[in-house]
Amino acid sequence: MTEMMPRSVLAELAGGKKPQRDTFAGWQRYRTTRNLFVAAPVLTFAQWRALSPSERALYDLHRTATHVNLPMLDTPMSLRVSRLVNRRLRNNALKQNAATQAGVMVSGWGYQGKTETVCEVAATFEDAWLELHRHLNPAAVDGTNDLHAPVVYVQTPVTAKPKSTCQAVLDFFGASTRGMTLPQLIRQVAQSLSDHGVKALILDDINRLRMHRADDQDTLDLIRAFMSMNVTLILVGVDIPGSGLLRQARWDAKKGQWVMDPSAHARVHGLEATQTERRFDLVELDRFRTTTPDETAAFLDHLNGIESNLRLLKAKPEMLTGGGMPEYLMRRTSGVVGVLERLIEDGAQEAMDSGKELLDETLLDEIAISLDDPSRDPSTGEIPPIPGKGTSSSTRKTGGQRKKNTTFDDRGPSAAGAAS
Repeated sequence: MTEMMPRSVLAELAGGKKPQRDTFAGWQRYRTTRNLFVAAPVLTFAQWRALSPSERALYDLHRTATHVNLPMLDTPMSLRVSRLVNRRLRNNALKQNAATQAGVMVSGWGYQGKTETVCEVAATFEDAWLELHRHLNPAAVDGTNDLHAPVVYVQTPVTAKPKSTCQAVLDFFGASTRGMTLPQLIRQVAQSLSDHGVKALILDDINRLRMHRADDQDTLDLIRAFMSMNVTLILVGVDIPGSGLLRQARWDAKKGQWVMDPSAHARVHGLEATQTERRFDLVELDRFRTTTPDETAAFLDHLNGIESNLRLLKAKPEMLTGGGMPEYLMRRTSGVVGVLERLIEDGAQEAMDSGKELLDETLLDEIAISLDDPSRDPSTGEIPPIPGKGTSSSTRKTGGQRKKNTTFDDRGPSAAGAAS
């Protein structure tokens, strides 16, 4: 039998906390440990029964850890985002001229994997950048010992103001901001990004800015000024086109980018030597759809990837991809990756607890998907609407006849978008 994860590692998983990526230490822990988890070995029901009670309990804990730490699977939508973000990070990092570096906006509804996709690309970039420079800051000043932080991850404050946004960036490095005025904070941010060799600044939950508020307009102005600091600015948020963030931008069809005028904050506080435009690539991370055969095949491939990572003792072949299960899962989750993950995660635990040890429509019908998260704002779309509980296809009947399942009879993007 394949050796199980050591008891000490499982104990750390059970009692540990998820890395908070908005500090230097937290980001480094995330970056260096994100691929270390080892899934539970595949056992048959007979092999599981042959274990001692203590071994069985340990294996079941390992299975639970496996189900709640399913690997992030590539999708056609996430690959499109990954390619753009990686290209922009790599190209900007290697630029030697003084031109302003184009940024990236990653938009999409809640629980579609925007943050995880961007962080994975940024962490992979940082791995390569550190290896290239032997983990030394190539721009370090002689005699200094500053932290080398190629990537900075910051969550936009819930009530964003220019001062709180600067403080959030400086908090990543653990820098003191007490008593600083706004001009001092901005200059300190610029100095910190330079001293620590920052190549990418990720601002998550950018949709928290409300452009009808003066403070938020000033904050967006400040964010544009960040682009003068020789970093690649990556803004991540829900429905960026509908949030008002692009209200002051114009579309450059020739270059295929959104263009923003220079920021007032940069001019006021001397961060900008020229009136250079700020350019952004905007990319959407969409949910799974079934409008075309290729989209349907991509969804089935994703389900197959999830299925291969489940450790249920009585799992049947094509448990998630056979029969009416794909249509059922699409109906229950609207094709949203994070909602699908939550349904499978809770369903797998119920399958273990009940002794059923497999997933089917009847079991999943009993799972109510709950996405309550105090850190997310439902009013901004950070928590998507959840379809009601499904009804097992074996009981969906009209006049004694089974109803036709129309989930894969997608009526097109406009209809699907209205449903989400």
